[in-house]
Amino acid sequence: MTDIMIVADDQNLCGECPVWNPEHGTLEWTDCVGSKFFRLDWSNRRHFLVKSDLAINGFRPNRRGGYVITNGDGFWLWNGADELKLVAAKADGSKCQMNDCVADARGRLLAGSCFYNPAAEFELGKLFILDNNGNARVLDDGFVLANGLGFSPDGKTLYFADSATRLIYAYEYDIAAGSVRNRRVIVRVPSEEGLPDGLSVDAQGFIWSAQWYASSIVRYDPDGKIERRVQLPAKQVSSLTFGGPQLMDIFVTSAGQSEPMPIMPPGYDPQTGPFGGALYHLNMDIAGQSPCMAEISV
Repeated sequence: MTDIMIVADDQNLCGECPVWNPEHGTLEWTDCVGSKFFRLDWSNRRHFLVKSDLAINGFRPNRRGGYVITNGDGFWLWNGADELKLVAAKADGSKCQMNDCVADARGRLLAGSCFYNPAAEFELGKLFILDNNGNARVLDDGFVLANGLGFSPDGKTLYFADSATRLIYAYEYDIAAGSVRNRRVIVRVPSEEGLPDGLSVDAQGFIWSAQWYASSIVRYDPDGKIERRVQLPAKQVSSLTFGGPQLMDIFVTSAGQSEPMPIMPPGYDPQTGPFGGALYHLNMDIAGQSPCMAEISV
């Protein structure tokens, strides 16, 4: 059995993108639906609201100061207070309607765009990269509901989840060029399970996927086989990351506002909770990777 505890419960409508800051010993995350940004000081277990009324779907601390954030209007630089600067709203003629993101070892930011609308026809999303100089490029396309991203420990493999198709892709990643090739499916989540949402990759190269609608996080080996599944007391588990002094603490976000979609697994009840909204913690004596920061300047 794994001890799972709540370390913050602000009834997030959709907690997302937990990011560990090893320099400050803090964890930060966003409520992307509630437009709130939170910080947890792990040394004293205290957390507080940093910013409200700011839409953040994904983010990374920026080595130049502040943060690089993604939302429905594009890529932005944010100073952590009230100053915002739009970096890219379009790239290669495509709208940067961005969801989750990750930074590579050279400080570029990769993110997927998302237009998913089950009630109407919609544009397929793309995989973008934001270069260090603030130039955005399209790397790939054809995604229904672009979501979590992560890198293998050697940085040579990029993982990317498409929630609606229940797929996690793997690419060969060229760190020198900031480019991808040879997209392949590494995980196919069965229709009776949840949707692969946010993800993280541990120090051993295993992929951890938060399964929305399935009350769980799942650890896959580098070949895409399930190594373990951990159940949580929330139906809508949204993302996870590693943190703490030894990077062995796992932090998991969840969403308290029920989001029924036609791609729910058979028998799922979107009317009865608990759906989520809290930030959870567990420790399984498995180390994660130290997160990469962005390094963007314009």
